[in-house]
Amino acid sequence: MAKGIIISFEGTDGSGKTTQIKALSEYLAKKGYQSEMLREPGGTKIGEEIRSIVLNKYNTEMASLTEMLLYASSRAQMMEEKVEPLLKEGRIVILDRFFDSSLAYQAFGRDLDFDAVLSINLAAVKNIIPKITFFIDITPEQSLKRRQNASETDRLENEDMSFHYKVYEGYKKLLEKFPDRIVRIDGTKEAKEITKEITSYVDNILKED
Repeated sequence: MAKGIIISFEGTDGSGKTTQIKALSEYLAKKGYQSEMLREPGGTKIGEEIRSIVLNKYNTEMASLTEMLLYASSRAQMMEEKVEPLLKEGRIVILDRFFDSSLAYQAFGRDLDFDAVLSINLAAVKNIIPKITFFIDITPEQSLKRRQNASETDRLENEDMSFHYKVYEGYKKLLEKFPDRIVRIDGTKEAKEITKEITSYVDNILKED
């Protein structure tokens, strides 16, 4: 494969993104492809420091615009430092969240202007977008149930259900807005069944390239 591609995963916490990202990475390795897994916010030293600020459950006074700009800043650093070099090497970059998260959480969840959030984040990623985005769909109630045994929750996870529903509805609107890129995956299925569905989509993409 001459050029690298980005594959991103979206969904609420507890949707199973981490499990599927690891499964996809292992699948690609078996097929001889080099991939790199990165998470957002984070992925770099600076990004991880931003993560500790934006997700700190004690930072309850954080303004919505501040939150959005912090996410975009982490994203810009990751693109510059990690993603672009990996793409130039022909790697497959698997992202645990990308700018769709900001559209869902900050534009829809926080009621910030959609076009402004999109414009700022496209600038942050230098207009480099994923080849495909998997939205692993589980409801906020299902997400809460799966996270009940979590020992620690972050600032966003601690938001009330009305916020999480706005985010969830936001993801569904993104499915309608970007149907050629975002694919809905039923997150209630068995993990192996989900992996098989995801790898089928990825196989088709790799054939194209």
